[in-house]
Amino acid sequence: MQRSQLPWFTRGLVAGAGGTAVMAAWYHLKRLLRRGRYTGVKTLADGTPVAGLWSPEGLDYDDSVVPGQIVASILKLPTPTTRQAGAITLALRWTYGSAFGIVHVLLRNRFREPLASVLFGGALTTMTSVAFPLLGGTPPPWRWPLDAQASAAGSHAAYIVTASALDNLLR
Repeated sequence: MQRSQLPWFTRGLVAGAGGTAVMAAWYHLKRLLRRGRYTGVKTLADGTPVAGLWSPEGLDYDDSVVPGQIVASILKLPTPTTRQAGAITLALRWTYGSAFGIVHVLLRNRFREPLASVLFGGALTTMTSVAFPLLGGTPPPWRWPLDAQASAAGSHAAYIVTASALDNLLR
């Protein structure tokens, strides 16, 4: 079998971008299949309304403007409009999602599968579960509506499996 010609860094970016694309497709497909019949996330922990990226409410907090609001806050930008926060969220998703694929490359260089992917998924899930409540004012994940918890689990599983598989395929 011929070895990949991609440097490890590039392989990680490609794997992460692939995972991000599948995550985006997951949200689109879930929204089509549910046809608006989902609870979604509508407010922060303090009751502040939250808009979704492509619908009045997000399927989960990753599918809302919350990530964009977090970035604007961290960078000390003026409070963004809903549209601006949505644009920042998408920019974050594609940059962070692509870059996070590098983590799998580093883990895979040290550990065999499936341990590398389990650690990769655990790191991503932990970061999401901690960052949203601490930085974004969301309730803790166990207090999210059940369909939002299922959406977050499914979208992150799609990302983790795809990014891990692409990294392993491109080795």
